[in-house]
Order: sequence, then structure tokens, then C-alpha cells
Amino acid sequence: MQASLNAATLLIVPLAPLVGALLAGIFGTKFGGNRIGRTLTHSLTIAGVLISFIISALTLQAVVQSGARLNETLYTWMVVGDLKMEIGFLVDGLTAMMMCVVTFVSLMVHIYTIGYMQEDEGYNRFFSYISLFTFSMLMLVMSNNLLQLFFGWEAVGLVSYLLIGFWYNKPSAIFANMKAFLVNRVGDFGFILGIGLIAAFAGTLNYAEIFAKAPELAALTLPGTSWMLLTVACICLFVGAMGKSAQFPLHVWLPDSMEGPTPISALIHAATMVTAGIFMVARMSPLFELSDTALNLVLLVGAITALFMGFLGIIQNDIKRVVAYSTLSQLGYMTVALGASAYSVAVFHLMTHAFFKALLFLGAGSVIIGMHHNQDIRWMGGVRKYMPITWITSLLGSLALIGTPFFAGFYSKDSIIEAVAESHLPAASFAHFAVLAGVFVTAFYSFRMYFLVFHGKERYDQNPDAHHGHDDHGHADHHHHSPHESPWVVWLPLVMLAIPSVVIGFMTIEPMLFGEFFKDAIVVDGTRHHAMKGLEEAFHGPAAMALHALSTAPFWLALAGVVTAWYMYLINPAVPAAIGRVLRPLVVLLENKYYMDWFNENVLARGARMLGNGLWKGGDRAIIDGFFVNGSWKLVGWVSKRVRGLQSGYLYHYALVMILGIFVLMTYFVWLNK
Repeated sequence: MQASLNAATLLIVPLAPLVGALLAGIFGTKFGGNRIGRTLTHSLTIAGVLISFIISALTLQAVVQSGARLNETLYTWMVVGDLKMEIGFLVDGLTAMMMCVVTFVSLMVHIYTIGYMQEDEGYNRFFSYISLFTFSMLMLVMSNNLLQLFFGWEAVGLVSYLLIGFWYNKPSAIFANMKAFLVNRVGDFGFILGIGLIAAFAGTLNYAEIFAKAPELAALTLPGTSWMLLTVACICLFVGAMGKSAQFPLHVWLPDSMEGPTPISALIHAATMVTAGIFMVARMSPLFELSDTALNLVLLVGAITALFMGFLGIIQNDIKRVVAYSTLSQLGYMTVALGASAYSVAVFHLMTHAFFKALLFLGAGSVIIGMHHNQDIRWMGGVRKYMPITWITSLLGSLALIGTPFFAGFYSKDSIIEAVAESHLPAASFAHFAVLAGVFVTAFYSFRMYFLVFHGKERYDQNPDAHHGHDDHGHADHHHHSPHESPWVVWLPLVMLAIPSVVIGFMTIEPMLFGEFFKDAIVVDGTRHHAMKGLEEAFHGPAAMALHALSTAPFWLALAGVVTAWYMYLINPAVPAAIGRVLRPLVVLLENKYYMDWFNENVLARGARMLGNGLWKGGDRAIIDGFFVNGSWKLVGWVSKRVRGLQSGYLYHYALVMILGIFVLMTYFVWLNK
């Protein structure tokens, strides 16, 4: 018998972090008179997220064990004709999993923040922001309609703007948060067009009602064109996902978001904002399944992002930026899985990636603390003996990232590679090459960072910026001491995240990919898209899958990447320098990030500015003001000036005009009668 869920209890999940955010933001800051101190602030916000996590975990248990489901409207905001705008919850396997991932990672980030931000003046404000971020993401994943989805979508964008620019006295942080905000507006323009198309032709914003009308929508074309309506709508929705999930070419905001504090880098890049696009496409699978054109675009964009963003990670020297480009690449892998109609595989990788990527980001932050706020991996080395907990947890995260058999990342990443191989779409061949090549690239840049940070000679005393640089908090860095292990509030979340980074894939692959975990949430047309069927036929258990992988190309490519990084950065460091000299043009291309920022700033932005100036000066000032407004009164003035001469005020002038007028009229009528 299917159990039911209580909507009132589920309402606590998003509201608990919201209450914590409001209490911290009002009473813990100057706005409310600083009435509560740091201890009470972090206690309230952590308690709110902890309550959310506990209820989410119980919800997931009910969904898994007894098949509990909920699809209920809580509040009707307004009704426009037949269109209802509502607030409601949809809880199924996809939602319950996302709720647990978001709340668990957020809880770890909250605890970690106690140690990482202890010296920062904006301590209470930061806790308020991250709790508000958690609320926004929970509203997004729990929604049962496109209106609430869009609210959560925009809310996470707004709070990310506040967090990326948290240190608002740093010009680079202000530039980064404005860049993130503007780039996401580009994606959101497409997103709202997609929502508008669906609302206009389906007459509803509710997921269940939209999906019920999907076959009818598939038979429609966009008015005035021969384009399939669902193809246009799905592409518009995916443009929104490209912005939020940082897909090429709307990826440029994400590396710069590293200007924010490390805890929010983990929260944005691991389980929340950047995965919102992946979640949305998976949720909209009943629509995307009806358009091979849209799926092919998704597959192509994901493949480009997975491979070419990975290349950029190779030449990064900032420890946080290496992990950031890794996130871009892994988001590309998830998008590739979506394009191959392996939605459950994409969401599975979303889950495993959330744990090991949060671990890697928080591990990077721990290294930054231990290295006295040095973030340049060229001036690290030998940190392993000083920071044993950070070292071992970072190693586990790196092994999960590169897809080492039996680790969480292996099961999801290998499943993506196999799913693409099964796809029949035109872009599948390139996508398969991209994800395979990406295995080597990922292993290389991941272990380049790992070896430079934790092994080799100690180079932290050779840092030329050690005495006059600035730390991650924007403060002058005058430290010049040996590394040290971080406090327990920093390393405890690392340990807690390392556990699922190792075991979660082994434990969950069978029910999530081949069981009924997503049976009500994800729809795949098995007669047209065979990826999941091929995966199921080849699957013989998680242990057999890991053992079989030892003889497959992805394993040997990953091993080759690790060995290459070990040789180049520990055994013979002269090799990277020599390669850099030989391939200097390529290095310059990568250092300039394919000149995407240059193109955006000098072509798109300058072109938009020129267009705006042209419309302002040519359209507004010259045509509207100059011709219509000013021209009309000037014409009237010119005419009146000349007509005024006829108004002399002399009676004999008026008599003469009347006589001449009568003469002209008489002459005209005589001529007319002839």
C-alpha cells in the first residue's frame, strides 16, 4: 500500500532555513541592532538546516520503503482566466533525493563556515545568506509547477549575486557577481520564453497537467513557422539550463564566482545552483523525450563543455579555480547524459558529484587556511605531513572525481560514457569521444593539483607574494609560517562528505538506474531511445561493474592521466615547462579561456553599447525628439511666422484680400462652367 506524506510537515523543510536566515539577517546584523552574537547566529541557522535535513531524510525513507508520494497545491496566488498560479509541492524519488543532497551539503557547509569565516566581520550576514540560499533551492526542487520553479530559480540567482560579491569592497568580487547576474539573465530570458510557450499552449503551469497534454503539444507547430512547438519550448528551457548550469557559451560566470568565500563556492558548485538546470531538464523529461532535435542540442552542448572546459583546468594555478573548471566539465557530463535520454544517470551523477565536489572545494578551503591564505598551488608542496586529515579526504575526493572503480564517481561517470555509446543521435559520436577524452583530462588536472599541493618539495616559503599578497578574505597576508591542520569544525565536514564520496555509488546505482526509484519522476521512450535499456542489459551488479571496468578504456585513460601528472610534476618538472614553450600559442589560448571573455566584453558588450548609443542618439534624440517632437513645433513656428505677416490689422488690407479672393473664385467657376 502506498503511504502518504504530510504537506504541513514538508512545509517545514524550506521554511526552517528561511526562519534561520531572517533571524540571522535581521537580529545578527546592523540592520537589527546586532542583538544576537555569532554563536547564537550560527546555532540558529545550523538548527534550521538540520531540521530540514532530518525531515528530508525521513521523506526519502518513506519514498523508498513504502512508495510514498505527494502532489498537492498549498496556496493559489491568483487565477488569470483558466491559468492558475499556485504554490505547491511535488515529492517523488527525484525530489526526495534532491532534498537530501541539498540539505546535507548545506549542513556541512554551515558547520564548515564556523571555522572558515571566524575572522570575518560579515560572519552573521554570511550565515543569513547561505540559509536563504538553501531555502531558495528547496523551493525550486520541491515545486509542482513552473511558477514556483521560476521563483526558486530566480531566488538562487539573486542570493548567489549577494554571496559572490560578499566582500563588496573587492572590485574583483563586484565584477564577478555582476558578471554572474548578467550572464544568468541571458539564460533566464530563454527560460521564461519556454515557460510562456508551455503556459500559452497547454493552458497550465502544473507539471502533471502539462505532461498529460504533452502528446497534444507534440502535434503543434509554432505559429507562423513549420517548427515543432515542443522543440522550440524545450530549446528555450535548455537555454535557461545553460545559464544556470554553466554550459558553453554561458559558462563564463562560474570560474569568476570563486571571488566569493570558499564555503559558498562549495554550495554553488556542488549541490545547489549549478545543478538546478540538470534537475529542471530531468523533471521536464516527458517533454524533451518528444523532440530529438532538442536532445541532440543538449548532447552537443554538454560534450563541448565536458571536454573544452576540462582543458582549461590543466593550466590553472589557483586551487579553487582548478576545482571550478572541474565542475564545469562534470556539468558537461551530466548534460551529455540528459541528451542521451539517460536522465536518471545524469541525476545519479548529480548526486555523487555533489558529495565529492563539495569535499574537494571544502578541502581546498582547508588548504587555504592551513597555508595562511595562499591559493597558488605552485607555492605549496609537501602539505600532506602537516594536514593529514585534509590530505586523505582530498585524495578520496580526487579518486571519486576521476572515476576510480568502487568510488562513487566511477559508477555515475562510467554509466554516462556507456549511455552515450548507446545513443543514436547525430551528435553521439562526438559526445562519446569528448567524454572519453575527458576522462584523461580530468585525471591529469585533478592529480596535477593533488601532487603539487600534497607531495613533492615544500615551496610555500618561496612564494614571491607571501609578504605583500592578499588572502581569500581580501586582507593583507603577512604570514610566513609552516602549514597546519584546520580546526575540527573544518575537517569534520570533510570526513562526513568523504564517506558518501566513497560508498554512495555502490549502494544506490541499482535502485536509481535500474529499479523503480525514479518511476514517477522520469519518463524515457524506450522504443526510440535505447541508452537505459543497453545499460540495464550490461549491468550485473555494482561489484561486477567495478571489476569489469579494470579492463575498459576509461580506467586506463584515468590511470594514464594520473601517471602523466605524477611524472610531469613530481619526477621531471622540466617537462611541463618544455611543453609550454613548444605549445605556447595553445597555452596562450587556454590562459585567455578561448578568448570568450574578450569576445563578450569587446564584441557583444561593445556591440550592445554601440547599438544602445545608436538607438539613443539616432532613434531617440534624432528621430523622436529631433524630427517628431522638435520638428513639429519648429514647423508650426515657421508656418506661423510667415502667416503672421498676413495679419497686419489694417482694414484696407483685409478688403483687398476679400476682393482678390472673390475674383479668384469667380474666375475659377467661370472656367469650370466652360
